[in-house]
Amino acid sequence: MPHATQQADVTTAELDTALRGGPFHVALRAAIAARGLPLQRVQHHLSRYGVRVGVTSLSYWQQGARRPQRPESLRAVRALEEILHLPDESLIRLLADSEDRSAARRPAARSYRSLVEASDVLERLLAELDAPLDGGLHTLGHHERVRVGARRELAGRESQHIVRAHRHGVDRFIAVHHGDPDCVPERMRVHALENCRAGRTRWHHDTGVFVAELLFDTRLRAGDTFLFRYGVEDGTAGVSREYVRGFGSAGGQYALQVRFDAGVLPLRCHRFAQHSAAAPRSGRQDLAVSERHRSVHLVEPRVRSGILGIGWDWE
Repeated sequence: MPHATQQADVTTAELDTALRGGPFHVALRAAIAARGLPLQRVQHHLSRYGVRVGVTSLSYWQQGARRPQRPESLRAVRALEEILHLPDESLIRLLADSEDRSAARRPAARSYRSLVEASDVLERLLAELDAPLDGGLHTLGHHERVRVGARRELAGRESQHIVRAHRHGVDRFIAVHHGDPDCVPERMRVHALENCRAGRTRWHHDTGVFVAELLFDTRLRAGDTFLFRYGVEDGTAGVSREYVRGFGSAGGQYALQVRFDAGVLPLRCHRFAQHSAAAPRSGRQDLAVSERHRSVHLVEPRVRSGILGIGWDWE
């Protein structure tokens, strides 16, 4: 018994140390060991929270071979904090901290922490609008025009969507805008420009997430296509250095055009991609700025899940 007690004390001390300093996989492994749960039992507990994660994935996570990245995986991490009797946000914080250290080598990029927090906030805002994560629409085409103003700020954007309903009764779309750091989402405005009208809006100040309901004048049947256009006025933050768009699943064509004010053309621009918020950026490609049209663009014939964006350097 004394030996077992001593071993338990050592395991608890290791867990406390790991929760304070990380990294994530060491803390997760220590927490599972401290509770004495085999991975099959951890998986069973997660299923009771409505989260499905394979034993292999759990094993990879605690070995550091893989990291939780998808929204379902991040929900699993939050559930693990309860299952393993850990303080709220303890594992999520370590996951974000480790990625933030990597992101420090990419100064123009949004941090993993900010994207995780924004994803969590977005789910709450959608719940306030009684909107499911799956809005019942598949995107066939999305053309996005972004404006950078005279102060080098993200002035606003305009989006044109071509969609197809995959269930009956769809009559709205939830537009999501993630402003630059230090933006003021409560001052943002949405404008319905074609085949829609503005409904309710919600925002979260700390993360800069702004969502707006766009109402259709018809209820779509499964298989119906629809075209609509709207704009978001921003202009509430400081100097902008990139614009990113996330895709939860594969879809149709996406075109992104960034237009700059005449007096503030950047020195250079590039496109980039990420498989997920936690993945390194890849597919960097220099883009030529049209001095005549003061713009730069990218076209993706068929998007995959992940992130696409355009970045630019002022100096």
